[in-house]
Amino acid sequence: MKRFEYIYENGEHKWGMIARDPSRPEALIDTNEYLVQNAGHGLLLDPGGMEIFPEVFVALSQVFDPRRIDALFASHQDPDIISSLALWLEFNPEIRCHLSKLWTSFVPHFGGKSDTFIPMPDEGSTINLAGLTLKAIPAHYLHSSGNFHLYDAEARILFTGDVGAAILPHDEDSLFVQDFRQHIRHAEGFHRRWMGSNAAKREWCERVSQMEIDMLCPQHGSIYQGEDVARFVDWFDRLEVGTGITGFRQMV
Repeated sequence: MKRFEYIYENGEHKWGMIARDPSRPEALIDTNEYLVQNAGHGLLLDPGGMEIFPEVFVALSQVFDPRRIDALFASHQDPDIISSLALWLEFNPEIRCHLSKLWTSFVPHFGGKSDTFIPMPDEGSTINLAGLTLKAIPAHYLHSSGNFHLYDAEARILFTGDVGAAILPHDEDSLFVQDFRQHIRHAEGFHRRWMGSNAAKREWCERVSQMEIDMLCPQHGSIYQGEDVARFVDWFDRLEVGTGITGFRQMV
């Protein structure tokens, strides 16, 4: 069963993390879902796959009324990100979904109609959550061609989807990175293969390095906080990505 834990609280402005499901089938990658709350309203980030919807819903319901979730944010189109959409819409047909304009003809295969989706332009946009302004930050080609992260300037939190993701062993279940050097070993292979563009990576690192960030929150693995945020951005900036092309060349 997934667990819910608040990672930031300032009055009615909160961030919660739904994570770590040791009972999930081996075939499924472990995912983190995040709930941003403000003034009694909620925005659920990368709500997950349809097969884990019950676990996410139960964990969230223990601390927050799911009827108060106004919208979903999908960093990109992958099934582990947003294939639970139809089940959220069955629960509340009025829920809206923020995602890249590129995917508004693809994600409806998981559910929803044209008015379900709020398309985000390539340059990004803002989302208003009961008076709290959240910024959708472009992260295209990291790894999806239409990809966004979400920044909360008040909480100084950046949700980064697959950037920062680590595939952790079962015995490492901390919500926060404890030892950067040990942790980053579980992130390296994933980033080398799944991130497709060194140019896009460098642009993202330059942009993010100018932002005030206390927590960098990926969709897989543990949260980077404090000095580990800068450590990750520096590590990622120096990493060569797009390694799938190497294997392709060897086959030709």
